[in-house]
Order: sequence, then structure tokens, then C-alpha cells
Amino acid sequence: MPLDSYGVLSGTLHRHFRDLPGTTGRRSRVHVEVDAPAGRYRCAVDVDGAASAGGVRWKVVTLAASVLDPVPAMGPGYHELSMSRGSGALDLLRHPALADRRARLFRRRPPAWLQGLRDRLHPPRPWLSGSPLDAAEALESILLPGRDVLVFGAPFDHGLGMRDVHQNQGAPAGSRWWPENGTWQDGAVLTRRPDGRYDVFLTRFSGQADRTDADGRPVTGP
Repeated sequence: MPLDSYGVLSGTLHRHFRDLPGTTGRRSRVHVEVDAPAGRYRCAVDVDGAASAGGVRWKVVTLAASVLDPVPAMGPGYHELSMSRGSGALDLLRHPALADRRARLFRRRPPAWLQGLRDRLHPPRPWLSGSPLDAAEALESILLPGRDVLVFGAPFDHGLGMRDVHQNQGAPAGSRWWPENGTWQDGAVLTRRPDGRYDVFLTRFSGQADRTDADGRPVTGP
């Protein structure tokens, strides 16, 4: 079954800070504090590989507000979202503005000239990998106090906050995250630029598949 609850928090970025070394065992997090009508939310963003032996991957992209509709117009506060296309929910593997644009259209690699044209029209957005510090710095590069911010994920069971701010599908069978696999329920952190576009931080664990079925479970093979 998917996450018990999923939505987006809209508010104003107050500040962010990292967990001190050793305070949370193996996990390193960046905590993002967001002011909204109900109070100050703390959003926990994992930036290491505690949930995956292979580490964490991330990317930072910039998107027009229109591709995020209807979320930008929802106003401050937490909004529950239907885990379905068109609701404003995110899916890192299916949302047209987020999915890897290098998805294969051919069984074999296309000619170099055609690949070059595709890359110019639809620039590839590869996932990056590195240390927890590298991931934290990538996220912090878009965290400017006072910016409007959107945080996608699951709300805390108690208190004000957001968790599961990462890809929430493709976890392997036998893992503790297998039951939470689902489509259109991925997390992300977005901050609004002065020009109205959004800087977007996306993260996933390397153990998560980059192809999933209708239930968000890994797909293997060609």
C-alpha cells in the first residue's frame, strides 16, 4: 500500500540547519523550517544513504510555476493531495517536467546527430551522487530565508512537520520500505525565485529502481 497520507506544505522559509554528527546514528538530515498559518513546520530531508546501502542521489532543476499547477495557487498551509496524475502530486518517474528525459525511444542508441538534437531540445537531467555533505550543500543552495517554499511528502503523525521528502517508490522487495511503494507520492523541496520560477531539489536512494509498475514497485528487464 502507498503512504498513509501525502500532500504539500506551502509557506515561507524561516531557516534550515543540519543534524550534528552522531546525533541521529547513521542518518544525516537537513531540517527545513517553514512558517505557515498553523505555525512553524520542521521538514526533515534525508541526505545520506541510511535507507540504502548504496547511498543517495539528487538533482536540482528549475521549473516554471505552470508545470506545478494547481499547487502554486493553493495558498499557505498544508494541503492533502490525491496520489494521482493532475492533482498536483509529484512522481519523479512519470511527471513530464521531472522524469528523466533521456528515456529510450529506440531499442538501440540513436545516431549521434539525433541524440545531440534531442539533448538540445530536452536537456538531460542526470542524477548526481556523492557524499552526504555534497547532497546537503546542493539542497542548501536553494534555501534562502524569506523565499516561498513548497515541501512535498508525508505530514508528521504528531506535531507540525513533513517527512518522506524523497522518492517514495521503487524500494526493493524485502526492504522495510516495500509496503510504502506507490506512484504519484514522491517528495521534494521547492523554493520560489524572484522571477516566479521554482528551484527544485529531488532526492532518491540508490537502492530504489528508476522504473516502476502501476503500484510503484520495481520493474526489471528490458
